[in-house]
Amino acid sequence: MDDMHSSVSAIQISYSDTNGGAARAAFRLHRAFRDTIVDSRMLVQQRQHDDPSIIGPQGKLRAGLGLLRASLSGLPALLKNTSDPTLHSYGWLPSGRDRLINGMGVDVVNLHWVGWDMLSITEIAKIKKPLVWTLHDMWAFCGTEHYAPDTSEARWRLGYTKENRDAEVQGLDLGRLAWQRKRNNWRHSFQIVTPSNWLANCVKNSALMHDWPIEVIPNPLDIDVFKPIDRNFACEALNLPSSRKYVLFGAIGGGKDLRKGFDLLQHALLQLAETWPHELSCIVCGQSEPLDVPDIGFPIIWMGHVHDDWSLALLYNVADVVAVPSRQENLPQMATEAMACGVPVVAFNTTGLPDVVDHKKNGYLAISFDSSDLALGIEWVLEDDNRRCHLGEQARHKAVENWAHPVVAARYRALYESLLTLESEAKGY
Repeated sequence: MDDMHSSVSAIQISYSDTNGGAARAAFRLHRAFRDTIVDSRMLVQQRQHDDPSIIGPQGKLRAGLGLLRASLSGLPALLKNTSDPTLHSYGWLPSGRDRLINGMGVDVVNLHWVGWDMLSITEIAKIKKPLVWTLHDMWAFCGTEHYAPDTSEARWRLGYTKENRDAEVQGLDLGRLAWQRKRNNWRHSFQIVTPSNWLANCVKNSALMHDWPIEVIPNPLDIDVFKPIDRNFACEALNLPSSRKYVLFGAIGGGKDLRKGFDLLQHALLQLAETWPHELSCIVCGQSEPLDVPDIGFPIIWMGHVHDDWSLALLYNVADVVAVPSRQENLPQMATEAMACGVPVVAFNTTGLPDVVDHKKNGYLAISFDSSDLALGIEWVLEDDNRRCHLGEQARHKAVENWAHPVVAARYRALYESLLTLESEAKGY
């Protein structure tokens, strides 16, 4: 395609435009295309932005029906008995959006998080346009679960059979049924994009998608929003004393999601409290103060849910270090946003986190799930102001080079164009 004159049109498909990390990543990609010749629109069920290029349900009736569909989509869960808190989507309830998508005058369809029956398994197979699927979790190649253990015996690696079902899960084997429906309906591969190398390797080792085309492209960030600003100004804006040092932890739901590892951070901070002589506080965003406040040896400041990127950027600029103690992550935006603001990140050396943090260059990668090493990493960043500033400068540099809007948009545009070229060649144009 002519690089100077041709344009590409794409539709981003996501359940929401703001609610959750995957939705925010999809919206950021949509916005990243504004300064390119990719004409992007976005189709969502849950619309909160007033951006006119975002298409949501038309009218209160359709919006209400969409919410009802999301509720009904979880009914199959009643057919099984499990204490597993993992989010599941069953992909069984038709939405009619496949017909809407096929009727749109766009060149490329880019799926994102389409859980809660935004699209059913069958409807995904009916999309007739060149299809890119950006995976924000593991649902596409699993059964119904959005995250699953990454072990050699994982069902997503071996295939979902009667013999390898978790003995603790009773009732109908919905995971196997959903996986079989995916295998039977998705007979032609889609172009997969993963933000992290870890998730790409999961796809390559999955029974369902092991031979599908995969590209690793990180999620984009607006580095003009997420940028270093004066710390004293940020502290004053958030009414926080600038004399203290702050460890920041954040997640949707705060410490409630075991996968996010707040319990591991608690152990690390309790250890740090025994040796750290300076004033230190932990800031938690994404959760309001619970009734039973955990004892971590330091004061905890509960910020609740932070609704906009500008406020998030202020919060990062207050922090001296950001802790991402997750047990399993794709490409955590908490880490990339912090680094774009020039704040070092301390995390475990697991799953997608090594794609973000370079050990002792722009942060610290602790031994996986070792709270003692996590504590050492936090202390290593905090104990030397010159080192911390250098780590922050390197973190900002990595963000600008790898996650800025123009960088990521250009990679997606090249991928879209390659798919259109392949389609033209297949049709003999």
